[in-house]
Amino acid sequence: MPITVLLVDDEPLVRSGLRAVLEAQPDIEVVGEAGDGAAVIPLLRQLRPDVVAMDVRMPLMDGIEATRVVLRTVPDPPKILVVTTFENDEYVYEALRAGADGFLLKRARPAEIVHAVRLVAEGESLLFPAAVRQLAAEYGTSKARAAMDRASLTEREAAVLRLMARGLSNAEIAAKLVVGVETVKTHVSAVLAKLGARDRTQAVIAAYESGFVAPSR
Repeated sequence: MPITVLLVDDEPLVRSGLRAVLEAQPDIEVVGEAGDGAAVIPLLRQLRPDVVAMDVRMPLMDGIEATRVVLRTVPDPPKILVVTTFENDEYVYEALRAGADGFLLKRARPAEIVHAVRLVAEGESLLFPAAVRQLAAEYGTSKARAAMDRASLTEREAAVLRLMARGLSNAEIAAKLVVGVETVKTHVSAVLAKLGARDRTQAVIAAYESGFVAPSR
């Protein structure tokens, strides 16, 4: 089954460019387009895409609010890939905090665009660039640090979270720690549960905001 994608951007040229890149792949199908976040919900219910590639800045409803609405109202929501012009855009960080699963620059090379869509569709590794890590660290709060302390991660869970923060997949973490992939999945699930995180992205944001992981790592 191909990975199905919905493109959401107020610039038709951006949408057409992304469509051309993605539809050149045998395992990816663009099933629809929208020019604003306000149009996303009806299309999601109709098309049920696996991934939404969504611009972070749009005139009526931006990508941050659209992400919140999708995760609040859509059962079994798609993965959300934030698309933007600037990698150090605070809007991108807020979209990730709201629940987006990854991040893509509009100037990215075709191979990087395809890789990003496949990566978020799989859901086992992260697109979390250095600039966004730095923003997360700067947004750090005593509340985030206290929440991390309350989580009381085991030594192995802590090691898994640090490797998640580096963007490693379950298979890559398993190789690093010399354990089975199923064991890693168990640890990842435990980390998410203890942190109250919806997914890997939210767990990693918590790791940077709490200072548990430094942005340089």
